Amino acid sequence: MTETTTKTRQRPAAVILTPSAEGRIATLMASAPEGAIGVKLSTPRRGCSGLAYSVDYVSEANPMDERIETPGGTFFIDGASVLYLIGSTMDWQEDDFTAGFVFQNPNAKGACGCGESFTV
Repeated sequence: MTETTTKTRQRPAAVILTPSAEGRIATLMASAPEGAIGVKLSTPRRGCSGLAYSVDYVSEANPMDERIETPGGTFFIDGASVLYLIGSTMDWQEDDFTAGFVFQNPNAKGACGCGESFTV
């Protein structure tokens, strides 16, 4: 009798988080409201182009969501949004005038002039 071994290849994360984004997640989780278990990225329908990026606190895990463990806390990606986000990079940038998450999304075919929404 021969023994078969199954190798499970870990699939890559749907979204790549830069060290700066991971640091911001840690900051958010350090001041999170009671009951928050992580932060979640979703792409609700809004804005001129149709979809927007939204990052919010999460109080319970949804088994359909993608889950990424970071040093500062758990990062969730909405299960319904994963297809729009595969291969994206999420960064945190701040300067003297603005601060926010910035996305490089290879799936986005266009964006509105203000940068608040995108289309796929």
